[in-house]
Amino acid sequence: MPKEFSRSLRIADQIQRELADLLRHEIRDPRVNQITITAVEVSRDYAYAKVFYTSLGDQEQNASIEKGLLKASGFLRSCLSKKLKLRIVPQLTFSYDRSIENGAYLSKLIEEAVAQEDKK
Repeated sequence: MPKEFSRSLRIADQIQRELADLLRHEIRDPRVNQITITAVEVSRDYAYAKVFYTSLGDQEQNASIEKGLLKASGFLRSCLSKKLKLRIVPQLTFSYDRSIENGAYLSKLIEEAVAQEDKK
């Protein structure tokens, strides 16, 4: 069982690296040029991969980015099939990663709390 787990992590890591490279060099869609792939989760049967990304845009830009990624997903999957040595190339789904926003919000709250404590 641990061997299978480590293989899925290696595959997820390889997909993350390849997707970042493809987005940087192959995709010409301006909607998806300023994103960062933060993580990839692969299903146990390697049929699906959930790709987490982040960007510096607002909500409207994030919706546009998601549409661009959805449109490019077939092309990205076919490029992955050429680069990866897998029998089944996972179906890609993209999800916006809110962890950076949440971390910034928590940092802001901590700074405010410390500032209020210093005033006392």
